[in-house]
Amino acid sequence: MVNPTLDDQTFQQQFEQAQAAAELANLTEPRAIAAYYEPNDRTITVRLRSGASFSFPVDIVQGLAGAETQDLTQVEVTPMGDGLHWETLDTDFTIAGLLAGRFGTKKWMAKLQQKWVQTAC
Repeated sequence: MVNPTLDDQTFQQQFEQAQAAAELANLTEPRAIAAYYEPNDRTITVRLRSGASFSFPVDIVQGLAGAETQDLTQVEVTPMGDGLHWETLDTDFTIAGLLAGRFGTKKWMAKLQQKWVQTAC
């Protein structure tokens, strides 16, 4: 919906601010250039623009746990490189979130934490 009280000058200012924020994020936040599924160990590996890479097991990720190989191989890097998307699973994650260890909702993470504690004992 278009804001009827937004004049052209205000719109232009907000647009330029948004562009500047996107450029800054592009320079300072991790960006993926590739991602792929490793079926042998059920992990997703992500290559970052910085040259670093990381991987995570799909079975700890909400929306990916228990998914079939043909769905997991359909991982896509978002156009800005700031996220991963699985169309057939209707699942999305940010690169920053994955690097921070956020693999689902708070409820999902609490269950995951509980599993980790049980297996550590």
